Amino acid sequence: MLSTRSTLRRLSFLLACAALLTLGSCGNAPLQVKEPAVDLLIRNGRIVDGSGNAWVRGDVAVRGGRIVAMGQLGTVQARRVFDARDHIVAPGFIDTHAHIEGNLFARPTADNFVHDGVTTLITGNCGASDELGIKAFFERMAKEGVSVNVASLVGHNTVRKQVMGLERRAATPAEQKRMETLVDQAMDDGAVGLSTGLIYLPGLYSDTPEVVGLARAAARHHGVYASHIRDEGSKVVEAINEALDIGRQAGLPVQISHFKVGAPANWGRSRETLALIEKARADGLDVTIDQYPYTASSTQLSVVLPDWAVEGGQAAIAKRLADPADRVRIAADILKSAQRNKRPDFSYAVVARHSPEPALNGRNLSQINQQRGRPATMEAEIQTLLDIVQAGGAQMTFHGMSEEDVRRIMAWPFAMVGADGGVQSGTGMPHPRSYGTNARVLGKYVREEQVMRLEEAVRRMTSLAAQRFQLNDRGLLRPGYAADIVIFDDKTVRDRATFEHPHQLSEGFDLVVINGVVTMEAGKHSGAKAGAALRGPAAR
Repeated sequence: MLSTRSTLRRLSFLLACAALLTLGSCGNAPLQVKEPAVDLLIRNGRIVDGSGNAWVRGDVAVRGGRIVAMGQLGTVQARRVFDARDHIVAPGFIDTHAHIEGNLFARPTADNFVHDGVTTLITGNCGASDELGIKAFFERMAKEGVSVNVASLVGHNTVRKQVMGLERRAATPAEQKRMETLVDQAMDDGAVGLSTGLIYLPGLYSDTPEVVGLARAAARHHGVYASHIRDEGSKVVEAINEALDIGRQAGLPVQISHFKVGAPANWGRSRETLALIEKARADGLDVTIDQYPYTASSTQLSVVLPDWAVEGGQAAIAKRLADPADRVRIAADILKSAQRNKRPDFSYAVVARHSPEPALNGRNLSQINQQRGRPATMEAEIQTLLDIVQAGGAQMTFHGMSEEDVRRIMAWPFAMVGADGGVQSGTGMPHPRSYGTNARVLGKYVREEQVMRLEEAVRRMTSLAAQRFQLNDRGLLRPGYAADIVIFDDKTVRDRATFEHPHQLSEGFDLVVINGVVTMEAGKHSGAKAGAALRGPAAR
């Protein structure tokens, strides 16, 4: 911030002079200025540069998709000048945990993310990456154009399904080798690491050595291991320890996804789980976490079924539920789990999307059970739950965490921000995190509740995430860095999306710039598709 000298070696002689703020001359030769020196000049901002340092007043100049100068740039001429009006100028936010494979190309403008200040998404999480492969995914991005930058992990479940299908068994040596080869290829194609979703098919049937082998393949390419761990409830400690052991054995950094403790029986255990992470770091393991700022999660309804009951996928599940003996056994296992987690009923489970019967969207299972004329008992509600699964399943919102745990995790200095959401089209009743995650952190937890200071929140959303996923020219406002920039009013920024009315864009963002292109201004998306594929360190 103290120097305005551009670090870009390839800048033209004219632009180098502009970066030195010597528009009148360069050396002893008069400068003939025939066109503006920069594309965009942001003036009068309070610059929060992503490092965690205190904000300073200044300007930011952009040319050719890069930041070329910062400081007091009073004489620089620009094609476009934007007056930040003393609002916050920060690096574009990096969402560390997205699921966009299924919907990015249907809505390539990714409005819900852009209006929340997000310029880069890390996708391929929870073991699920694009089924056509990282290379094909990135090529389609380049061909069709998207508004946001995207980096991707390679998903364990995607790889295992390709090699082994949905079978409930250990991998043979030949299958293990084949899976490791696929991870190698994905890393060569630009993946930033390996992800696991160890509560989902078919990864839930893998053992630790299988995952270690795949993580070693990612480690050979300097990738990270990002894990949706096996349990976030009663066995959360064992699940965290497994993730840490995988990192140690494979020799690579660990990122634990959407860090939480679920169910009333486990509320308060974030003290215990954070202590595990602290100790691992003290012992030399590079481990970090991400989090969304809500007390509810969202995933498939089938996760409440016992592991043995989901083998083979939806068709096999429906067949088991049609068998009276299997249905009784499944219901008994669900009841035991609910009692262990101190659940009095299923009112905490709300249907977000049930395609066979959209009228159920937004209703909890207790309400649906009552509407179907059944008694208000756990046993009856389980039968209603199983009917929905048998009919095709549902995306759910599960209200299962405590605010105290959310705040404690958020206060930990190496917790990043990730919405765990997808590109939204305005249908269904999705979790509001897809719309309001970053604005909620800035409005509720920074301005209103002061869980952390503004500069620290921005660091979590920018440079910390860029460091974790090795996005080496993102996450900071620095000359030479990519011009991903967000401007917002720290006094008014807020999330508007709620569980009852989720399809509402965040407000308080003045400008979002992606790779030097204005993508959102004054609440309106420009339609620009300046996003790029961000490949990992081993990409060929």
